[in-house]
Amino acid sequence: MLRHLIRANDSKIIFLVIDGLGGIRTPAFPKTALDAAVTPNLDALASGGICGRSLPITRGITPGSGPAHFALFGYDPLAPENDTGRGVVEITGVGYDLLPGDVAIRGNFATVDDDGVLTDRRAGRIPHEEGERICAKLGEKIKEIDGIEIIIMPVREYRFGVVLRGEGLSPEVEETDPQVTGGKPLPPVAMTPAAKRTASIIARFVSMAGEVLADEGKANAVLMRGISRRPVIEPFSERYGLSSAAVAAYPLYRGVARLCGMDLVDTGFSVREEFDTAAEIFRRGDHDFIFIHVKKTDSYGEDGNLGGKKGVIEEVDANLPALLALEPDVLIVAGDHSTPCAMKSHSWHPVPFVLKSEFCGIDGVTAFNESECEQGGLGIFPAVDIMTLALANSGRLRKHGA
Repeated sequence: MLRHLIRANDSKIIFLVIDGLGGIRTPAFPKTALDAAVTPNLDALASGGICGRSLPITRGITPGSGPAHFALFGYDPLAPENDTGRGVVEITGVGYDLLPGDVAIRGNFATVDDDGVLTDRRAGRIPHEEGERICAKLGEKIKEIDGIEIIIMPVREYRFGVVLRGEGLSPEVEETDPQVTGGKPLPPVAMTPAAKRTASIIARFVSMAGEVLADEGKANAVLMRGISRRPVIEPFSERYGLSSAAVAAYPLYRGVARLCGMDLVDTGFSVREEFDTAAEIFRRGDHDFIFIHVKKTDSYGEDGNLGGKKGVIEEVDANLPALLALEPDVLIVAGDHSTPCAMKSHSWHPVPFVLKSEFCGIDGVTAFNESECEQGGLGIFPAVDIMTLALANSGRLRKHGA
């Protein structure tokens, strides 16, 4: 819809996404992580820019990480053509090329007790090296089920990927993760008749994996999530006329960027390493748009660890001058969704947002937190509008009409 308005220029856009950034106040958590954090650089950015709170999907709808990032990049997360399951995103993010008929599954290693009751959905967040070892162990024992090739790969820490490859497969199968502990994993239920064989293959895989992992202390079970097939998505470069790069360490976010056609750049896991990588790309001048992703705010939010989330926000703030020194034409700081420590999960609450450019205007906001941003000039607005704002503030949109 914007293509006829887009014009090329030499402007540069940096888009920093702090995962799970938003929070809520409750009696148990009277301050959000942003309230508690000391953030002089983010506060100064908010004071000199335009602020608001973005809605990843719509009011009351809790987003997954994939849809939330597609929304940030201006792709309608509810449109069927952008309906990308987490299995596809994670597996694409580790660099694996899916074939058209493949079914991709994102797995969690998990912990069950002797009765098969789920006690930890993330297997104690085992180290990545443990995840690699256990994937190799599974891969040695499970190579084929009912004529379907089984491909197993590590993703990150307790996350792994499974690709089903063969004829007659369907992704229309319910997940086995109940999203809570205290009960047994769910059976993989076919949502259509055509998916019954795929559901039975997944059920057999879960059973076989449990047998192989029975001697593991923590990762003694698997949960199947994001059962999906690769869609066809309009490339970011065609949509916006931007040459884009993604600085992200975690596979899911690399996967979303890759599906959008962004160039993936290898980087470290610390905020400093990611910002240094982004600065190197910026100075090289090959890309107009640089997406940077910071993960640990979301992880600490899911653990209910306010101090940990606060610490990551302060780490971002302490390193922000490295991005400010680049003097991009547009600098955006946003979150993909809220992950309140009070809830220990993603939520539907709008997310703090700030954009700084030469002509963005100022709105009287003096601090970067939920309550201040809600009073900003953008108010509460759809996340799919962010890219339009980025293009306008970088001088890349012509006037519409006479």
